[in-house]
Amino acid sequence: MGNIFEGAGVFLYPLALCSILAVFIIVERLIALRNSKILPKDLVDKFVTGEVLDMDGDHSSVGGRILFFYQLNRPDPEALKAFASLETTRMERGLFILEIVVGAAPLLGLLGTVVGLIQVFGGIDPNSGMPDPTQFMTGIAMALTTTMLGLTIAIPALVGNSYLTRRVDMMTAQINVGVERMIDLAKSKGK
Repeated sequence: MGNIFEGAGVFLYPLALCSILAVFIIVERLIALRNSKILPKDLVDKFVTGEVLDMDGDHSSVGGRILFFYQLNRPDPEALKAFASLETTRMERGLFILEIVVGAAPLLGLLGTVVGLIQVFGGIDPNSGMPDPTQFMTGIAMALTTTMLGLTIAIPALVGNSYLTRRVDMMTAQINVGVERMIDLAKSKGK
């Protein structure tokens, strides 16, 4: 395993940074996008029964903050939808960095491949036409290792990004339905 990291040369550092960022963002977003932090079960139950406007809003979940905003300001429907949109946009925090990692990691691997091949062909002795064995092995090791590391980082980051993006989209749709339900309930109760 140590030979893999040695073979990557200087490209190990940006690839390691990409890997650390991807793991951090995926774990942080998985924790932040739990149902209890977005739409807790008791809040969903109150939406279904039509008693949501009688609940107290709080700051512990996205749905609770939307309800708190409604109770504090009694906004018109468009203002409530705008606030809900702001809250759902916050759920996407950090995902753009994950998208950058998905694109940058394989490109860093490709750059390492090119640099490794330049080392291979730059080490050819013009008199004999044979490459310097040490430079040849170093160049090939860099070419293969950086490509492998770039793809090894990008593939799980792509899977994580796709899953998290889908989760945000699903929860955004649920929140939008809940906001529409709140607006309908407010109109029917004259609040």
